[in-house]
Amino acid sequence: MSFDSDVIVDRRRIRRKLTFWRVTAAVVAIAAVVAIGAASTSSGSLPGSSGSIARIKIDGLIRSDYDRVAALERLEKSSYEAVVVHINSPGGTTAGAEQLYDSLARLKAKKPLVVVVEGMAASGGYIAALSADHIVARQSSLVGSIGVLIQYPNLAELLKNVGVKVEEVKSSPLKAAPNGFEPTSPEARAALDALVKDSYAWFRGLVKERRSLDDPSLDKVADGRVFTGRQAVGLKLVDQLGDEKTAVAWLVAQKKIKADLPVRDYKLSPRLGDMTFLRTAAVVTLEAVGLPSIAHKIADGGMLQSVDQYGLDGILALWRPSASN
Repeated sequence: MSFDSDVIVDRRRIRRKLTFWRVTAAVVAIAAVVAIGAASTSSGSLPGSSGSIARIKIDGLIRSDYDRVAALERLEKSSYEAVVVHINSPGGTTAGAEQLYDSLARLKAKKPLVVVVEGMAASGGYIAALSADHIVARQSSLVGSIGVLIQYPNLAELLKNVGVKVEEVKSSPLKAAPNGFEPTSPEARAALDALVKDSYAWFRGLVKERRSLDDPSLDKVADGRVFTGRQAVGLKLVDQLGDEKTAVAWLVAQKKIKADLPVRDYKLSPRLGDMTFLRTAAVVTLEAVGLPSIAHKIADGGMLQSVDQYGLDGILALWRPSASN
């Protein structure tokens, strides 16, 4: 009986040691792969960048994004020969669009850069496109929507109907105005109007400078409308109709880039789920230490997905069809 008890104790001790070393090995392996991945993405010489053209994509709503800024700064220091920026965006916040424009402008100062408008480059998306010296658009792309707006819901009538009143104490009449709980005062509306007009003047000035438009030509395109790529060429909002091949041909002709250079994707916001080698290493090591359920979740992307929360508070440079239409 005593002999059996000793055997059981020894087996448990061995099992604990084995589990400890398996976990240690898994942690070391994952840490090593993470270190290698971080080194490869943070260094100036990116894998596959030498002798190629970088393709970056700006999709969806644009907001401030410091990871994107850092990625573009790394691209500045890389050995890519040139950059093709694909834009498909209805815009976003004016601050986010300005940040993206500034980052692309700094990148353009280091490397030849051309923009290709895919489905849309409207409002803040067009601000980003203005960073390039040459803009290519498809014939049916939507371009423009030069303007800014502030939108907010006003629930004053609804609250009145249900018998709810929101009370407040504030330091001055324009503090947190408008708040949506009471009719907008003339003073608050005037303050918002001043904000919109100032941002709009900045947007107009940027278009005028970057597209070399005179005042009559600027007035024709800066009324908030969007234009097709075919219309935008005639209005000087874009330079050429075409696609990525058209953009590369311009780089070859105007920037003396070699014609046979491959175009390779460069991701602006790589996540763990995008790093195939890191995901594979994590799955293998977790299965090795007896955690197959977690490994399967990682393999499916279930633990690595993130949800973008588009914070659109503030002034917007954004196009969307009118609800009344």
